[in-house]
Amino acid sequence: MIIVDDILVSDEMKEVYFSCNLSACKGECCVAGDAGAPLDEDEISILEDSIDEIEPFLTKEGKDVIENVGVFEYDEDGSYVTPLVNDEECAFVYWKDGISFCAIEKAYMEKKIDFQKPISCHLYPVRLSKVGNSIAINYHQWDVCNPALIAGEKAGQPLFAYLKQPLTRRFGADWYEKLVLRLDPE
Repeated sequence: MIIVDDILVSDEMKEVYFSCNLSACKGECCVAGDAGAPLDEDEISILEDSIDEIEPFLTKEGKDVIENVGVFEYDEDGSYVTPLVNDEECAFVYWKDGISFCAIEKAYMEKKIDFQKPISCHLYPVRLSKVGNSIAINYHQWDVCNPALIAGEKAGQPLFAYLKQPLTRRFGADWYEKLVLRLDPE
């Protein structure tokens, strides 16, 4: 583990090679699991303010869930998460050619909203957690992502490089540059 500006970073950020392979995994990370994607409190108000622009991209089932429970619910730990359809896929999932995609990100890509998607989704396969007053960045290993490990190995792309955009979004460009210097000093 290394520390960059009080952020604890798992060694796996350098040791694990990763590159999403949606054609192989079908976006299973948005469908499987025991809870929705973690949400920061400020993301809830963004989703509430943006739901009219996101709604056209939602499935009927996703619309129904959001209409009934809202844009978030609580997991078993009492943390904010996206709601689920039938305790399975995220309510913000839509399907194209058998692959799950994010309706929030679709609205963003079509310039309907300025919010790309929850940071926990953007950072996946890493998860952030609180450790005292610090934040820890840890790799979440899951069989669903095995094709991404193979693709990352072939591309020679370590996890920190794959996650450059979301890490920069969350912690800033200066922090990311410090991370790179610590993990890849060449």
